[in-house]
Amino acid sequence: MTLQDILDARPTTAIVLGSGLGEVADAFEPIGHVSYADVPGLPVSKVTGHAGRFVLGSAGNHSVIIAQGRSHLYEGHSATDITAGIRFMASLGVKRIILTNAAGAINSQFAVGGLMLITDHLNLLGTTPLLGGPNFIDMTNVYDLRLRQHLHATATRLNFPLHEGVYAAVLGPQYETPAEIRMFRTLGADAVGMSTVPEAIQARALGLEVAGISMLTNWAAGLSPDTLHHSEVVEVGKASGGRLGLLLREALSD
Repeated sequence: MTLQDILDARPTTAIVLGSGLGEVADAFEPIGHVSYADVPGLPVSKVTGHAGRFVLGSAGNHSVIIAQGRSHLYEGHSATDITAGIRFMASLGVKRIILTNAAGAINSQFAVGGLMLITDHLNLLGTTPLLGGPNFIDMTNVYDLRLRQHLHATATRLNFPLHEGVYAAVLGPQYETPAEIRMFRTLGADAVGMSTVPEAIQARALGLEVAGISMLTNWAAGLSPDTLHHSEVVEVGKASGGRLGLLLREALSD
């Protein structure tokens, strides 16, 4: 498959897949893929669980472009660098984007292996892809209410529990301390991770509709006696990704 093939398909919806969630693309009858390395200006992640390619698939009669993996600030990239894929997909004519991630659960009412629909976020990264000019973008409604309602209705029809909450984005790559988790909980965070927020900011600046879903792969630091390991985050994502793939395929087929 070539970039021209993806352009000719005219996808209007995009999905970005987080750590361990690459197999979600299999739910969309993949047609072909293009490596990030084949797209000028796109960094390629070296993190396990991020394949680094665009997959073209379908949901019903709709073409969907799926970013199988992402780059992160903690790899040494800038916020502008890691959102290059968002700008590329917008240039294809994409109108809405669903951002997914692996996250640590902070809210004690949630469950590891569950899904959280992002209602809002805390940008604790100390940066933004809009640096460099007076790019004053309203962030009151980052995560589109209509998309959230549609995803909720689909989850209800599939009998999938779907939490809602606030996602806190931190720089990493180290995991958070228990004291930091207590602080985030005081600030109103329900889950924590190291991605998604720069992409959401860039997408809103481009006028795209945005939705976000966190796969809760572990309890955040201090909420469980277990030691946090990236390999376990990836494994839980793979084990639970089938439900996320089904949810997204059914929602986007309507």
